[in-house]
Formats: sequence, C-alpha cells, structure tokens
Amino acid sequence: MSDSAPRGSVVLVHGGFVDGSGWQGAYESLKADGRTVAVVQNPTLSLEGDVAATRQVIDAQPGPVTLVGHSYGGVVITEAGNHQKVTALAYIAAFVPDKGESVNTLIADPPPGAAVPPILPPDDGFLLLDRDKFAASFAGDLPPAQAGFMADSQVPWGLEAAGGAVSTPAWRTKPAWYLVATDDRMIPPPSQRAMAERIGAQTVEVAGSHAIYISQPAAVANLIKQAAAG
Repeated sequence: MSDSAPRGSVVLVHGGFVDGSGWQGAYESLKADGRTVAVVQNPTLSLEGDVAATRQVIDAQPGPVTLVGHSYGGVVITEAGNHQKVTALAYIAAFVPDKGESVNTLIADPPPGAAVPPILPPDDGFLLLDRDKFAASFAGDLPPAQAGFMADSQVPWGLEAAGGAVSTPAWRTKPAWYLVATDDRMIPPPSQRAMAERIGAQTVEVAGSHAIYISQPAAVANLIKQAAAG
C-alpha cells in the first residue's frame, strides 16, 4: 500500500462493563497511520440495540471498514459485520459466536481450572463486576488507580445483551483476525484460541489482561492494520 493510497476506515466496538474511551491508545495509533477511525458507544442494553448503534456508525464511514470488537463487542461485530461496507473483522480478546450462540452460551462450559469472572447477581436486569475483584480479573496489567477508576465507573451490562444470540455470523463470509490475551482472567485464553481456530482467524498472541486493548494499544493497532491490509 502506497502512502497516497486510501487506507479505509476502522470502527471500534467496546464490550460489557466499560465504554468506548478505553480505545484511545489504539485510536491514536491508527489515526497517526492516516486512517479514519470511529468509536461506537454501545448502550449495552441489548444485542439488537448495540448492533443498530454499530451499523449507524459504519454507515457514516467512508470507504471499506475494518470492524473491531473487544470482549462482548465480538458478538456485536459478528452480527453487525454483515454490513456491506465491512471487509474485515478483528477480534480483541473477544467472544466469537456462531449462529444461535450468545455470551451466555459461550461461557456455559469453561475450560477446567479457568478463572471465574466476578460477575455479581443480576440487579434489575443488569450485571456488574465485583468492584474489589475488578482489577485482578479485568485489568491486572493496568496501574491500580486506573483499574480502580474503571471499577468505579462500570457501565451496567444488560441481561438482554449477554443473552443476545447471533443470527448471521459475518465471519462465515468475511476474513477475520484475532488477538489472544494470554493473561486474560475474564475469557480464558484456551477459549479464545478455540474460537479463533473455529473461525479460521489469523491469530496473534500478546501477553496482557482482558484490558489488553488499553494496556497494549500498539499491539492491538498492529493487528487491526493487518486486518485492514487484508
């Protein structure tokens, strides 16, 4: 790709319990590379609503779109990625469902010895992580103050989002890339590898927590650039 060639657009989709601000480091790296980048702010009330929000952002982007999802955002991009502008999918320590699958079905049978995410019992239709266990489970490689802020600024995650099932998996018709976070204590690395293998994704492994999209923005941006280049 020449320096004058169009680089296409990137759309970044966050997961549960957080908002899109965690993408800032990867966003800045991609922008410095001359790309158009947009960050979706998912309501995380339902999968249907998050897919609609993502499609609206895709609609506004010029040229081909590389669609990126972290964690539950992987479910969102698996459905929203059927948009005609999307040419590649990039999963960052993300769930990758098949038709009829959801986060709930994908976590129903964890690998032996896997860490159990500290999800509190549902409260009025929403889920949160135990604040005192947030850092160790979600953000173990971030500074304690930053992890503490994330724990205190959690976005309640709707049960309808966690239980939302995919109808048409975009990875069946579009190429996919996957970044495995090898120190993840939310989605076990063996599960990440299995999902990546199932969809035939080009895969890289990077040492980092579930918050790898924040702690390792350069590595995340590099995978996205690979996906965008095809």
